[in-house]
Amino acid sequence: MDGNAAALDRDQSLARLAGWLFIGTFVTSIVARFFAFQQAGVWDAGYVTGDGADVRVGIGALFEFFLIVTNIGSAIALYPVLRRFSQVGALGYIGARVVESTFIAIGLLALLAVTLLRQEPGALGAAGLESAAATLVALYERAFLMGPGFVVGLGNGLLLGWMMYRTGLVPRRMAMIGLVGGPLAFASGVLVLLGAIEPQSSVQVLMTIPEIVWEAALGIYLAWKGFRKDAPVLQVPRTRSVTVPELI
Repeated sequence: MDGNAAALDRDQSLARLAGWLFIGTFVTSIVARFFAFQQAGVWDAGYVTGDGADVRVGIGALFEFFLIVTNIGSAIALYPVLRRFSQVGALGYIGARVVESTFIAIGLLALLAVTLLRQEPGALGAAGLESAAATLVALYERAFLMGPGFVVGLGNGLLLGWMMYRTGLVPRRMAMIGLVGGPLAFASGVLVLLGAIEPQSSVQVLMTIPEIVWEAALGIYLAWKGFRKDAPVLQVPRTRSVTVPELI
């Protein structure tokens, strides 16, 4: 196998790794939020004063930790290829994933603090415990809004969609879903923050569907097919970046 073929194989391996990591973000986030935290009733006012479901919350925390790993890992896996098109864009995407994951970590710590309050209530009465727990749950929800809401729309949607569209690493029609879905997801977060719509309302769900479709399609495409082999960015030397005019 010559050097070019070996390099292309490495690129495709990175593509498939990124694809599986994207799929991992869906699995870990769904399990953590809907099959662990929600089923444990951590959002309920009586959770902190009741028997609790600490094991389920712990499982959710573990999956949310792996969500952080898969989030950052997907950006790192794509970086060696995306940097040939735009060093700034590739670094910006890693930065967006780190910021998103930071908000996720803040929310995760808030929910773990609710569990700690239930286990060690101290001198707080039932009313004090419920008030403190409600504050921490609200922190989790706002961190979720700022991370998977705001940052995902700009990072995964607009920035990654733009780089994938310009490089042709995936079908451009598919990348356009990210270019549309990213701003819509960001706008939905702004509307929630300003109180124009309710969190998780039908309007917000509809506005975030294109972003969800884009991320799911990207993960499945990369895991199944890898990068498009005729993408110009895969044909250039690995030691330099590609300027935009070279790819047009």
